[in-house]
Amino acid sequence: MSKAYKTSIVAVNTLSETISQAMVALYLDYYDGAERGLVLSDMKSKTHVLLLYHDEVLVGFTTFEEYEKVWEERPITVIYSGDTIVKQEHWGQQALAFAWIRHIGELKQAKPNNTIYWFLIVKGHRTYKYLPAFTHSFYPHWSIDRRDLKPLLDNLAHEKFGKYYDPSRGIIAFETTHGHLKRDYVFPKENEKSNPAVRFFLERNPRYMDGDELACICSFDDENLRSLTKRILYKKEKAA
Repeated sequence: MSKAYKTSIVAVNTLSETISQAMVALYLDYYDGAERGLVLSDMKSKTHVLLLYHDEVLVGFTTFEEYEKVWEERPITVIYSGDTIVKQEHWGQQALAFAWIRHIGELKQAKPNNTIYWFLIVKGHRTYKYLPAFTHSFYPHWSIDRRDLKPLLDNLAHEKFGKYYDPSRGIIAFETTHGHLKRDYVFPKENEKSNPAVRFFLERNPRYMDGDELACICSFDDENLRSLTKRILYKKEKAA
């Protein structure tokens, strides 16, 4: 990984106007069906943003909301992911993912009695591939039955999206798109089409090109973490 990459996690309510506008511009470079006001509104509904810089230039970000709730009489921490954008020439970097995992580790240390759940809505196959990269199992999965996670997923998605969430399909479909990838970036490459995660995502969310989003969830309990994820999370792996 290039040492020129830097990351920073910032509370959304402290973002400067310059950074906010740079984020909006980056989003609109890759997504159709949205405008500046909608992007800003979605950003402000989150609590944090993880910023990715290369040679001091913003080249990516992911927004997320952290909150706690009680589920089945126990406290849990929910990390709800919003938009994730990385400029195409930086798609191979791992700095953004490593920084995000390290942040999960900090949350686990701060709230050791809370199970952490990652709740994300996915409108692109590249984002869906983060789930098997980080964890062993999640819902929905192409071959592992994790229907035990579906009631919580349905609850979280219904709270956020109400009538726009269809629990029978696990899809959030707005009346008009809230943003969808431009045609230059939406389709999987030839070498991705045999990937089971990519195939599954395309089957479960056939209208992703029009902005439909697949609701997904996974837990960050230790036994569900992949080895590299666990090493990064507990700061045993250096991110150069």
